[in-house]
Amino acid sequence: MPYHDSGRIQPTPLEPQQLNIFANNTITPSYGSKVDTLLMSADALQKWKSRILTHQQQVRVNQSPQQATLFDLAPTHCDPEAIDPFTLHLQPMAFYRMPDDFGQAALYFVIDSAASLLLYVGETKRSNKRWRGTHDCKHYIGSYQDLHYHYQMETAVNIGFWWDTPVERRARQQLELSLILKWRSPFNKENWELWGQPFK
Repeated sequence: MPYHDSGRIQPTPLEPQQLNIFANNTITPSYGSKVDTLLMSADALQKWKSRILTHQQQVRVNQSPQQATLFDLAPTHCDPEAIDPFTLHLQPMAFYRMPDDFGQAALYFVIDSAASLLLYVGETKRSNKRWRGTHDCKHYIGSYQDLHYHYQMETAVNIGFWWDTPVERRARQQLELSLILKWRSPFNKENWELWGQPFK
């Protein structure tokens, strides 16, 4: 809304807009007019991915070796150090549209195979139902892919399931959180402070 100063109409100062790398088609300032989209540059996108990739590659290289014990105790199958999402069999993101009747508890990992980048870690009690409804990660993935298409950059987003997860929800969620913090997957809210929220 313009304001008057000594009989002259002055434009209302704009509040600073935070850059959104996966912005909608327009950014709408408070006074209602539309301005061009502010997109992250291809170079900035590559740097963002590179920072995350560097961390995740270090995690893989530095996976804790299984420590030998005096009594040779069997390691727990739910040890987050023993789970490598990049070794899982990957499926297309439209897996939930395929007919199946086996829905079961699982951890799942959304991976851009073209970049060897883990984007999201999640858990579910019904693997065949989790992605049928609304899920924020679907939006993030769509925005991520759109920006890659815009710059004609290769991307291949797939999902992998780890089936040997605890059936009890609390234990499954604790394992999920430890993996989110370990891999620092950028689409999980726990890591937004570290990588920002360019996908929102």
